[in-house]
Amino acid sequence: MSRAARAPVSGEGLIYWHMLVGTDPEVIALVQEARRKLAQFSGLHLTPYAWLHMTALIAGSASEITGEQIRQMASVASQLLTTLPPTVTLGKILYHPEAIMLAAQPAEALLPVLEAVREATQAVTGSPGRAGNKLQWSPHITIAYSTARQPAEAIIAALGLSLPERKVQIRTVSVVNQQGPERSWDWHPEATIRFGTSP
Repeated sequence: MSRAARAPVSGEGLIYWHMLVGTDPEVIALVQEARRKLAQFSGLHLTPYAWLHMTALIAGSASEITGEQIRQMASVASQLLTTLPPTVTLGKILYHPEAIMLAAQPAEALLPVLEAVREATQAVTGSPGRAGNKLQWSPHITIAYSTARQPAEAIIAALGLSLPERKVQIRTVSVVNQQGPERSWDWHPEATIRFGTSP
């Protein structure tokens, strides 16, 4: 990796919409394989299995969104996400100066999730929320964050550009209260919507 990731800013919490996938056996198997290949490298912070996730949206500040609003957002989202759970393929590795990720493909399969949580956030808070990064939304699961300067070539040679593909059904999206820096993992799921069910 060419540079270390910037430490997330401390302070008040943020309310996120995350697709938590840390209990899916297919996801776990892929991440375990990636970890095995990355074990020789220092300077990497591994995402805990419990918090493997795909970020859909940042709803806003935890100091500005009440518990009642979170319940209302979850109710609106559950009315919108009544179709069958989407399926994505995992396997392609994405490299970034700050992270190593698994791409979720096709991204279009998860667009209804993004649109639903954005609509729910807008309806309840008056704001559509914001993306988790400045790039075009590209759903992914972060395997590891870079915490030190080191050449990327050796890491890419060890892990490669892909792992054996696995299809994963995304069954839920959660409202998560994320307190402090991301990598402190002080995360608190406040509501979870299961796709294809009534409120």
